[in-house]
Amino acid sequence: QKHTYIIFQYVISLHVTDTSQRKEIDDTLATFALSPTQLQEVKAKMRVELERGLKKDSHPTASVKMLPTYVYRTPDGTERGKYLALDLGGTNFRVLVVKIRTGMRNSVRMYNKIYAIPLEIMQGTGEELFDHIVQCISDFLDYMGMKNTRLPLGFTFSFPCNQTGIDKGDLVSWTKGFKATDCEGYDVVDMLREAIKRRNEFDLDIVAIVNDTVGTMMTCAYEDPKCQIGLIAGTGSNVCYMEEMNNIEFVEGDEGQMCVNTEWGGFGENDNTEDIRTRYDREVDGGSLNPGKQRFEKMTSGMYLGEIVRQILIDLTKRGLLFRGHITERLKTKGIFETKFLSQIERYKKKELRSILQSLGLDSTCDDSIIVKEVCGAVSRRAAQLCGAGMAAVVDKIRENRGLDHLEITVGVDGTLYKLHPHFSTILKDTVRELAPNCKVDFILSEDGSGKGAALITAVIDKYLYAMRFSDETLRDIMARFRREMENGLGRDINPTATVKMLPTFVRSIPDGSEKGDFIALDLGGSNFRILRVKVSHEKKQTVQMESQIYETPEDIIHGSGSRLFDHVAECLGDFMEKQKIKDKKLPMGFTFSFPCAHSKLDEAVLLTWTKRFKASGVEGMDVVKLLNKAIKKRGDYDADIMAVVNDTVGTMMTCGFDDQRCEVGIIIGTGTNACYMEELRHIDMVEGDEGRMCINTEWGAFGDDGTLEDIRTEFDREIDRGSLNPGKQLFEKMVSGMYMGELVRLILVKMAKEGLLFEGRITPELLTKGKFDTKHVSAIEKSKEGLTKANEILTRLGVEPSEDDCIAVQHVCAIVSFRSANLIAATLGAILTRLKDNKNSPRLRTTVGIDGSLYKMHPQYARRLHKTVRRLVPESDVRFLLSESGSGKGAAMVTAWASRLADQTRQIAETLAQFRLTKEQLLEVKKRMRTEIQNGLSKNTQSTATVKMLPTYVRSTPDGTG
Repeated sequence: QKHTYIIFQYVISLHVTDTSQRKEIDDTLATFALSPTQLQEVKAKMRVELERGLKKDSHPTASVKMLPTYVYRTPDGTERGKYLALDLGGTNFRVLVVKIRTGMRNSVRMYNKIYAIPLEIMQGTGEELFDHIVQCISDFLDYMGMKNTRLPLGFTFSFPCNQTGIDKGDLVSWTKGFKATDCEGYDVVDMLREAIKRRNEFDLDIVAIVNDTVGTMMTCAYEDPKCQIGLIAGTGSNVCYMEEMNNIEFVEGDEGQMCVNTEWGGFGENDNTEDIRTRYDREVDGGSLNPGKQRFEKMTSGMYLGEIVRQILIDLTKRGLLFRGHITERLKTKGIFETKFLSQIERYKKKELRSILQSLGLDSTCDDSIIVKEVCGAVSRRAAQLCGAGMAAVVDKIRENRGLDHLEITVGVDGTLYKLHPHFSTILKDTVRELAPNCKVDFILSEDGSGKGAALITAVIDKYLYAMRFSDETLRDIMARFRREMENGLGRDINPTATVKMLPTFVRSIPDGSEKGDFIALDLGGSNFRILRVKVSHEKKQTVQMESQIYETPEDIIHGSGSRLFDHVAECLGDFMEKQKIKDKKLPMGFTFSFPCAHSKLDEAVLLTWTKRFKASGVEGMDVVKLLNKAIKKRGDYDADIMAVVNDTVGTMMTCGFDDQRCEVGIIIGTGTNACYMEELRHIDMVEGDEGRMCINTEWGAFGDDGTLEDIRTEFDREIDRGSLNPGKQLFEKMVSGMYMGELVRLILVKMAKEGLLFEGRITPELLTKGKFDTKHVSAIEKSKEGLTKANEILTRLGVEPSEDDCIAVQHVCAIVSFRSANLIAATLGAILTRLKDNKNSPRLRTTVGIDGSLYKMHPQYARRLHKTVRRLVPESDVRFLLSESGSGKGAAMVTAWASRLADQTRQIAETLAQFRLTKEQLLEVKKRMRTEIQNGLSKNTQSTATVKMLPTYVRSTPDGTG
């Protein structure tokens, strides 16, 4: 086999004709080639760290932690009985009943059920997480009819724990996207017991908590008594093994053995692998969530191998050694080269290899394909060799522990890298054989070590959607970015290039309760156009009466000319006024126009750009009020007094402000998304004046159009953008709004199905049809009780015949996509709230946010997720979220009422001041009368009756300068 491999490498190297280029490539890949001496050194250093982790004095600083598990033996085949098992290691949680009959091997029967762990539970509080786990157990016991049976319980908890007993485990740190608060440092068994007590429906005897490596070892040991090692070689990398008690210094007792969870992924954190780390390893480490940590895992596990390959390909391309020196945007994207590509490429199916490279936008030659295969081979071969060197250290230690010249032992293995890569397992075994010649090591695959198919689906989903999960630290960073964009938008000099436009609305206050009158409100923001009549009265208390009608705006008008669009609006308005019998009245009118506009005053709005699929020509750059007035005048059968143009966010804020005068923020979270808020006038450079406040329309949907969000956008976001009407525009809106959410989920499901990870690889025409999976489907699937049933119905209509695991996976995808939206909205809203707080120079902000939009209203989890995240991101605030029950039309009427009141005040002032204005004729008349009175005052006959007395002073001259 080895000779064949060497000859094959020689043959393919002949394809590269340029000797100097060949040398550069060989030199690059040589850094990944580990000599027998280097592998022996890795084995020796690993052995040192294993020993350091076991000793009391060096354990705290050891990179390999050697955590005791309090599992003292492996199965011996005499086990019998009925047990309950829990398996928590990812987003799917499994509950099992295991029945072992007659004490014979291979007589195990299992019944299990899989439950999703929603993202908000994973990242909520510890109490919520364990309450959810207990709720799932309760459902399973009902399903099995075993609620009155007190079963022994084993808990597979696949996160690093410090154990002080078989049933005691303090969580060291969360991994795999979990972030539940108040858990790290606490005993998870106690937390589970407390949750069972709170529910008070059943009782369980929790006898053991184990890691997934331990679970794998125990599963395989039941089949093979020689199995005393467990290996995970998948997304992560770890090993456990049976250690002699007398070697574990920080645990009492010297007799027998105990399974130790090595947590060997941390090997190298004390720099003892620096001599074999490459600059590509350092780049991957530096760009990870935990730089400097888990260095061995970053060289050996599936989570990182694809990224190492991508870094090498970029470097070789920059040096002109690949792809004619052309680096595509796709190749620049972190995480785009997935580890599964290594497995596919190493099978060397030329068509598949070319297809993978084409998916990355790479136009490859035959030589390019050969080089890419070599790169993949070098990276995966090194990973397998390093795992083999670590395993050799473990088996040699076990042999020496037992004082044996020769050891026969079995390793139980689980993990996708070991299972799916064509060469990984072979290279691993060969390395162990070469480095530990006195040990005969067999490897057996765990068929059910950590949850089998459901766990595999979860691992794949997490890998695809890892970038959609954000820590609070990342969200605070996004907050800071948006805050900077807000400040750019408010500055006169920077505004022209700012993506967040911060448009002044000339709305200077929220309703104060004095509004009254009869108003018309128009609401144009989508394919449905709404007209309202809003009556505000003050008979006993302020009341609002509204009557409305919705008119459809046909697609040909949305995409036609501007004159046709506004003629259609004028026609609908005429019809409404006819039905209301008010055609003869000239009522004040407010126009909710939900597109980005530049205002110079309240009743002027120049459209900057269409959004939401509107494309009517001849409107951008024009005042929409003038266009509507022109259309109304053309009809000539009614008149209108358009006093205010507002965005739907402003209308929402004003609507909610009518009910709560603390409301100073308006948000739309629906088909589109946007926000407005009350800003201090002194900060708005584009508007004159420093006193008071003005509502600013942020137009935050364009946040990221300048590349600000490139590090958090995924391949699916980019595909959505490419297929949109406005590529490169409104990038934030495309990540969070209802218009795109369902399509985002559909693209993810298609990719997973293509990989054979969903629907048994079936991809139907319906699933491939754009728009077939929409946001209302996301909402239905995420419902807590009937969500999985809804998922089954929706997926069945798409023709994919889903299994239960498929439905759970799809529900999980929906949760990740919608939770990301809520998190991103929370971050941008958090930036607005902190700005309000700073503007007020207040230690604690008390405010109300008015919200409208179908996504916020209809999605079963969205509002709660948003509120919780905002509370975490802006803890020094008391924020009330007020739902706008009547849309933004009522708000437009409130703005119109305010504008009418302002117009009345202006008119009254003008009427008062008009009395003091004199015409030229009046002034000439005054002059004439004054002349007459002066003459009367000087005349002896009329002086006594004159109003101008002309009294003599007897001063007969002015100074002449001679005095």
